[in-house]
Amino acid sequence: MRRTRPRASSSGNPTLADVAARAGVSLATASRVLNDSTRKVGPEHRERVVRAARELNYRTDLSAQAIARGSAPVLALLVSSIDDPYFSAIAEGVAESAHAHGVIVTIAITARDSERELTSVRTIRGQRPRAILISGSRISGNPHTGELLEELRAFTAGGGRTLFLSQSVGGLGAVRPANSTGAQDLGIAVSRLGYRRAAVVTGAAHLESVAERTEGLRRGLATGGGKIALVEGDSFDRSGGYRATRRLIESGRIEEVDVLCAGNDFMAVGAMTALRDSGIQPGRDVAITGFNDIETAADVTPQLTTVRFPLAEIGRRGADLALDPSTPLTEDICVPGEVILRASCPPRTPHRTA
Repeated sequence: MRRTRPRASSSGNPTLADVAARAGVSLATASRVLNDSTRKVGPEHRERVVRAARELNYRTDLSAQAIARGSAPVLALLVSSIDDPYFSAIAEGVAESAHAHGVIVTIAITARDSERELTSVRTIRGQRPRAILISGSRISGNPHTGELLEELRAFTAGGGRTLFLSQSVGGLGAVRPANSTGAQDLGIAVSRLGYRRAAVVTGAAHLESVAERTEGLRRGLATGGGKIALVEGDSFDRSGGYRATRRLIESGRIEEVDVLCAGNDFMAVGAMTALRDSGIQPGRDVAITGFNDIETAADVTPQLTTVRFPLAEIGRRGADLALDPSTPLTEDICVPGEVILRASCPPRTPHRTA
């Protein structure tokens, strides 16, 4: 029986039928090769299909593939911001893992807005990704937590995989920085250097990462008789660090402390600028610390004392787990940090006064 050559698509883009005709195989065989079917295709036919696809410049329709297989070769990553080096480092690790697993990464920006996060998850579910990773601090008293969990559980019930790169919620798995113990270690180190009265410049109190780091720092300082004397909150970014520190300076409260502990390195950079703008020298007139050890922490002057976390490794590990269907995703994995002492927090000399 003579085989009829399928007609090319009217859009001019080659179709799966075009590839099958060029390779001289059935449509089903071409589909199995190009959509990574578990059904085996002989090496000769596979080579013919791959060659035909290359010659025709054929591209797989991810939407059609998602319908056929139940999911697309996509991993969705939700981040709070794209200009924060913390999230870009995590995204780098996620992208490396995704590439190794043969999937692509799509990123949604939540801006630390719980409603926007929920809307993003709902939209992403419709795209049928293989997995969803959610980074960014969880929010205490979040009114959307219940709905978010419903969406994520429905996603996993349909064969999807989901994991937090922040605090675990509702028994779902997580890979995250050990914020509390890292901050406690920083407090102990600062106390051993002779500092006793800290001002904490950090993000909003309802962010769980803020609460974890502040409480950990409090415990660490207490081991040497120190304490947190002041807490000033603002947005969890460079501008927030600048504004919060300016308020401490303008109110005169900066005079009450000997060390300023920022909630993250991005805030610490803003805080250092605010100090300099007021003629106060970071590391000399008042010590300063950060958190996370982003790349610029070692480039600022003075170099920033901070807590180092392997952020790219956290992203990579989380993606590896999410893309491995044989691994249960219920464990809450806390990745330890390391205190990095630098010039912004030198040993306290006798002439320093609180």
